[in-house]
Amino acid sequence: MKQLIIAIDGYSGCGKSTIAKDLAKSLQYVFIDSGAMYRGVTLFALQNDWIQNGVVNTKALIDQLEAIDLKFEINPNQPGKQHLFLNGRDVEHEIRGMEVANSVSKIASISEVRKKLVALQRKMGEHGGIVMDGRDIGSVVFPHADLKFFITARPEVRAQRRQAELELKGESHATSAIEKNLLERDQMDSSRADSPLIQTEDAVLIDTSELTRDTQLELVLGYVNALLNNE
Repeated sequence: MKQLIIAIDGYSGCGKSTIAKDLAKSLQYVFIDSGAMYRGVTLFALQNDWIQNGVVNTKALIDQLEAIDLKFEINPNQPGKQHLFLNGRDVEHEIRGMEVANSVSKIASISEVRKKLVALQRKMGEHGGIVMDGRDIGSVVFPHADLKFFITARPEVRAQRRQAELELKGESHATSAIEKNLLERDQMDSSRADSPLIQTEDAVLIDTSELTRDTQLELVLGYVNALLNNE
């Protein structure tokens, strides 16, 4: 059976990573979280004090891009769950916090960063059999992906979901602050000059506001199976 490249793009907190993980597991494909990679670079910049008062020292970061090694490895304590390793250290927990979230869109707007990560992402998926989620997967990383989805949801629903995720990690933030952060990231991601977040014409639009996790998976699997049956 053909090994597909499936691209899932959309806004933060819409459930795109959940859909991507569940779909990859169902198809026995590799799941690649491109957003985690940008978060990893953001964490690297924060560790080096290259983000001060919301301003990124772009030159310092670009000069050290070759020193950034990003890899996904299976967490031995959670079989099947991939963690991001930054220069050999597991940073999965650190990259999910609000400090990283507040700066990741600024880092993702830097063309040199995008060039490095897009090359890595293409190499990871060159043989197919992958589900990759992000903001420019169907438009830039894999414009000829076999199947593309664009995921959205109402802002208040997204904020509630993100709040629940952060609380599980021990962080407490007001829903209003989280929604503000999400909407600011939407604006930055959609308006950046390099690889903006867009819905491509050939992407299937899915609003997850009222969908359960099982319903989401059933919906996207329907499109995958229809494509495979027509191959």
